[in-house]
Amino acid sequence: MKTTLSVMVENHAGVLSKVVGLFSRRGFNIDSLAVGETEDSTISRITIVVDGDEHMVEQIEKQLNKVIPVIKVKSLVEGKYISRMLTFFKVSFAASRRSELMKIAELMGARIVDVSKSTLTLEFTDTAERTETLESLLKPYGIKEVVRTGAIAIEKGEAVTRSQKRQKGPEDAAYIA
Repeated sequence: MKTTLSVMVENHAGVLSKVVGLFSRRGFNIDSLAVGETEDSTISRITIVVDGDEHMVEQIEKQLNKVIPVIKVKSLVEGKYISRMLTFFKVSFAASRRSELMKIAELMGARIVDVSKSTLTLEFTDTAERTETLESLLKPYGIKEVVRTGAIAIEKGEAVTRSQKRQKGPEDAAYIA
């Protein structure tokens, strides 16, 4: 079962390494990872998608909460959040099939961002499922390259994943230095 975690962390060098290292040390695989600043430039949000059972996800959450620069960990509930990923598809095409590719892009809501004599590059932002659908439609044309970001997610409605910054104590002095 895929689970999406929203992890609020202090925006410092090395924090991502600590979080990813935790997964590595415990043999957990990360399906998707995306990081960016929040509305507060001192806090970043890491969106992590993992594939595992409820027990494994619970262990991950507990371990993440022990990492000093982690402020808050929240497992997002299926159906109560919006998730998207950005994908670029570079597709080969024969001149006679160019209009077919353009029609597929239009129908799926992909943007054409680059055209050459023999390739078309599409930008597509949507769910993992719709991205897979577009990929399957493009395969017969000859996909030359695919580049995708990790998923980002936000809770629906008024729910907000926000937290107060963790108060620093003397035990954090080595981290701050």
